Amino acid sequence: MQPDKTDGRLRRHIRPGAEVEIVQKHHQRTGERTRGVVKRLLTRSSSHPHGIKVQLESGEVGRVKRVLS
Repeated sequence: MQPDKTDGRLRRHIRPGAEVEIVQKHHQRTGERTRGVVKRLLTRSSSHPHGIKVQLESGEVGRVKRVLS
């Protein structure tokens, strides 16, 4: 099964300016998501099993769980 374009585990699906949902480190247990716009990608590898780490324009850092746009 091919991962769809909303999959936050693949770097190629995420670009600066994209709207995403992330889980911040301190919300990992609850899974609480934060919505925002990607400022920059922090993960250098092409994929990560827990999601690509990004910094949002608001300054928050977390792993992408879903790409919205």
